[in-house]
Amino acid sequence: PLRFLAHKLELEDAQVETLAAILNDLKTERAQASVDNRRRIGSLADALEAESFDETKVETVGAEQAKTEERLQRAVSKALGRIHAMLKPDQRKRLAYLVRTGVLSI
Repeated sequence: PLRFLAHKLELEDAQVETLAAILNDLKTERAQASVDNRRRIGSLADALEAESFDETKVETVGAEQAKTEERLQRAVSKALGRIHAMLKPDQRKRLAYLVRTGVLSI
């Protein structure tokens, strides 16, 4: 995505560095969300395997999932704000076009 965006948006070197940092932060958040998801799956499997069903445990897993999704959404919003701030108006228009046409997904 970095090279693609750097090319399509005609980013300057400083912008490429900033975008790389932003994408790296997002990658870290998504990796943590993936770890959290695997942990939740394990907890759900434990609840299903137990002698008696622990509804509280399952509800806790659901609450944890909601927190993870909220944290990831905040990270995406923050990243989009940072990207918006570093782009020039014509670059923002090109980025919006890529998103609108489905060439780039967020």
